[in-house]
Order: sequence, then structure tokens, then C-alpha cells
Amino acid sequence: MTDFDLEAIRREIAPSGTLVCALNHGNVVLVRRGPTDETPAGVSVDLARSLAEKLSLPIRFRHYDKAGDVSASVGAGEWDVCFLAIDPQRAERIAYSEPYVQIEGAFLIRRAAGPLGLKDVDRLRLKIGAVRGSAYELFLSRQGGAGELIRFDSFPEAVAALTGGDLDGLAGVRQAMSIVARDQPDFAVMQEPFMAIPQAVGISADRPAAAAFTRAFVQEQKASGFVRRSLVQSGHADVVVPP
Repeated sequence: MTDFDLEAIRREIAPSGTLVCALNHGNVVLVRRGPTDETPAGVSVDLARSLAEKLSLPIRFRHYDKAGDVSASVGAGEWDVCFLAIDPQRAERIAYSEPYVQIEGAFLIRRAAGPLGLKDVDRLRLKIGAVRGSAYELFLSRQGGAGELIRFDSFPEAVAALTGGDLDGLAGVRQAMSIVARDQPDFAVMQEPFMAIPQAVGISADRPAAAAFTRAFVQEQKASGFVRRSLVQSGHADVVVPP
């Protein structure tokens, strides 16, 4: 990464002089809350801290409950760097690095329905809940395959509808679906994923030099084993780091 003018990159990536990093708490694989807003943990946090160190910048975190709120605020000056799933709709305004992890989108389905495959969800017109603006909701809205897709403003609202009997299942990150399944023994996570979800570092598309630096940074962090070590330390050794 010796070909970059670090002073110019610092000015473009963090105009305030502090690297403000948006964290999406809707993804349990990437981040978890800490005792304070400045002490979160997870692979996204480790990457954010490493990026700030590489640029010799102080860091501050801005916390969001769901991915849709992060992507909706691009260009508003709320953050400099984000950690989101790659999606073509978001990519109109966000310049992405290559993916640093890849996770799966999976359906949580009522056990009483029996052993179902992906095509059965659509065939039976199952009512599937998803968080509006999430990568998996955007994907299912474009591609179909979720029977009757019911959108919610938050994950707790979707879970409440499930436990209240208003849904046949949920769509989401496999790890999050597994957590719900532990508390809801009448439901199980479908083995076959409905999508792969590549997670990347994002920069507002109007900061091209910063985006190029971030792409090189992510490549370096993957090649060095940094991302893999972070996943192991955060309890997610099973998550794929794309080559």
C-alpha cells in the first residue's frame, strides 16, 4: 500500500479529522455491543480500528440497529466508513471493497411443516418475515422465493410476529436464525441457504481515492490472516473468508 498519498487519503476519507465508522448491529456475525458505544467488538470493529491505525486517525463509532439505516444515510455526513453486505441497489451510492467475509441467508421454518426445500417455501406460499432494507430482504424482493414476504421495521418486530403465530417463518443471517431457533423449539433453520451474503467495507462513492485505498486495505487484511484471526477470536471460526 505504498503507492498511496496517505495525507490526501486522510483528508478525503475523514474530512472531520476523525474516522467515523458505521456499525450495523443487525448482523450478529460482524459486531456486538460493548459496555459503551466506543467499546464494541467483532470483525467489523477490528477492521475499523486497524484502518484507523493504518491512517493514523482517531476513531469514533456510529451505531445503527439495521443495515437499511446505514445505507439510507450515505452521503449525509453521518459516517465515513461502513460495513455492509454488497447489494446492487446500495452500490449505486456506495463504493465497496472486495468481501472480507461471506455468510449465508437461511429460512427459519416451523418444524410441523415437515422437511421442506427452498422451492417449497414459494410453492406453499409461506408467510416469511424479513427486516426491511436488509440484504436478504432486498435479494428476496428482487428474486422472489420467499412465498409471501412480510416486511418489518426491526428484527424484534419480526420475531414477535413469528411467536404470535402471524408468520410461517423468517429469513435472515443463518447465525441469527439459529439463535431464534434455540428459543423457539417449534422452528428449525433450513439447511440449504437461499443466498450467499458477501460483506464488505463501504465508502461513499464520491470519495474515489478513499475507496481505492480501502479496497487495497481489505485485500491486505485478508491475505495477512487478520480477518481469519478476528473471526476466530469473536467465536465465528465457521464463517467463510472469500479468497
